[in-house]
Amino acid sequence: MSEYPVAGFRGQVTLDGPSGTGKSSVARAAAARLGAAYLDTGAMYRAATVAVLDAGVDPEDAEAVAAVVAGARIEVGTAADVELVRVDGVDVAVRIRGAEVTRAVSAVSAVPAVRRQLVDQQRALVEAADAVVVEGRDIGTVVLPGATCKIYLTAAPEARAQRRAAQLGVRDVAEIAAIAADLRRRDTYDSSRADSPLRPAADAVVVDSTALDRDQVVDRVVELAHESLGARR
Repeated sequence: MSEYPVAGFRGQVTLDGPSGTGKSSVARAAAARLGAAYLDTGAMYRAATVAVLDAGVDPEDAEAVAAVVAGARIEVGTAADVELVRVDGVDVAVRIRGAEVTRAVSAVSAVPAVRRQLVDQQRALVEAADAVVVEGRDIGTVVLPGATCKIYLTAAPEARAQRRAAQLGVRDVAEIAAIAADLRRRDTYDSSRADSPLRPAADAVVVDSTALDRDQVVDRVVELAHESLGARR
């Protein structure tokens, strides 16, 4: 474990990267170690996707998607130890991780009006915290370009597929291959979209977790967070 103390950090850590890199578990653990709030922006886009699906709207219909999300009440908590995700008062924390939402979330999150709405909400939540770890895909580049510490977490698609399969309890080789193919598809979609494409910020530190376990990645994130404070003094 890191030599750094649990608390003492003040600022914003952005943790961006593609799906399946373990951003959520790493960000939660790092936030707890740093005594910081935690914000999963991906959960917000997944919650918006739930609203779109429940409205019976085609996720590829940008205008209809924007209208549905504009009328939805999306709530995401900022406590590292409790997952709170609600759409119009309904708990969707489990549902947002399901296959139906996963298939549709890239299309919904690519809609500029949806991104503008949720980015405003994300910034408001960050402003309310003295210290926060924020994870997503465009946090260091768009949402918080002036963040204290920017990290881009990546890993080989095969490693990411194995981790996702373990989370889902999948052992079948063909199913794991399908997960890897889906991760590659989403990488391409997210990195090629016109609005806020997935890419590292110019001043982000890239952390490749392919050969690291979760605790090692958390240690590195905490270390970088404290180093960023020293650099700004």
